[in-house]
Amino acid sequence: MSTDVDAAPSGVPGTGDTAPGIPVPDRRKPRRRGRRKVLAGTGVLVLLAAVGVAVLGPFDDGDTRPASSTDGTSLAAVREGPLSTQVTQSGTLSYAAHGDGTPYSVVNQATGIYTWVPGEGGEIGCGRALYRVDEKPVVLICGSTPAYRALSVGDEGREVRDLNRNLVRLGYAERSELDPGSAYYGAETAEAVAELQEKLGVDRTGSLDLGDAVFLPGPLRVTKATARAGTRAAPGAQVAQTTSARRQVTVELAPGQQTQVKVGDRARITLPDNRTTPGRVSRIGTVARSGDDEKDSSGATIPVYITLDRPKDAGKLDEAPVRVQITTDGVEKALIVPVTALLGRAGGGYVVEVADPAGGRQRRLVPVTIGMFDNDNGLVQVSGDLSVGDQVVVPAS
Repeated sequence: MSTDVDAAPSGVPGTGDTAPGIPVPDRRKPRRRGRRKVLAGTGVLVLLAAVGVAVLGPFDDGDTRPASSTDGTSLAAVREGPLSTQVTQSGTLSYAAHGDGTPYSVVNQATGIYTWVPGEGGEIGCGRALYRVDEKPVVLICGSTPAYRALSVGDEGREVRDLNRNLVRLGYAERSELDPGSAYYGAETAEAVAELQEKLGVDRTGSLDLGDAVFLPGPLRVTKATARAGTRAAPGAQVAQTTSARRQVTVELAPGQQTQVKVGDRARITLPDNRTTPGRVSRIGTVARSGDDEKDSSGATIPVYITLDRPKDAGKLDEAPVRVQITTDGVEKALIVPVTALLGRAGGGYVVEVADPAGGRQRRLVPVTIGMFDNDNGLVQVSGDLSVGDQVVVPAS
């Protein structure tokens, strides 16, 4: 096909004046390489192709099959409907831990002999024994402030607030008796701690010695046991490495893609068995990660963390590769055509070639303004002097 189509003359009419009589070059001897400059040389499509933008549900009614032609081209119908842009990327399904992805460290403060340590994959709930020293359970209190002192009536602090919140949530005190937001260790806290101690089978003292509890965000899942039953427990020694029990997908985006994604964006995760499950962007990292060569910043990425709406869909999979589509923008009603219908104009901008509705060989060039792209499926939103059902010319597949 002639490249003259691409370099539309300066007299090509604007939107609203499409001059049906403009002749169209003969396509009976197509030369596919030179025929249509379908945005391949433009920065916008190069960028969008790199980030993997996608569209939800285009042409899903089956009425857009292009008509066959003998001149190396086909026809595709202009469609109208909802359209969404997506960032599509590979990700990793795992369990959430620290913000930088590193595991939590369970640090012992008791003295004695380890008599039980959970194995890899073990899950420990809040208020349950995390491990045992001299057969005395060390309880997990779910909170963000590490244990650093004994706690008893009269103490105040962030870890006391975490303790009160756990005691109410676990049913050892009523909300009317103990304020879960209180940072004060009062008589009500002491009574609830005594109830917890009775449940664990230890003395009802109503206070916690340093080493009686470990404060970590939980529930926890053990990824590595670093201590062994029968070995000596020393204060400050690591017992295990853990994550939370919350499922999470991590996606590494190029810094240029980060600007397209925001917290709260919907996502769809394709699991290794090809089932899909929904999620949402919960957090976006602020520090770029370098590749294998720390001196080369060209491969730097920004981590994006996605929380699953239905975590049970993921089963027990850990460090599993998944495919993620993050919906970043959308419109309710758009005119959609194949990207290959776009022709570059010598003076800038784009046109599409519209077939004669009567079936004749006369075709017209219609200037269009481009909107959202679907580079994965080769579709684009356009506006101009087009109507739903118009047939635009595309290369034959």
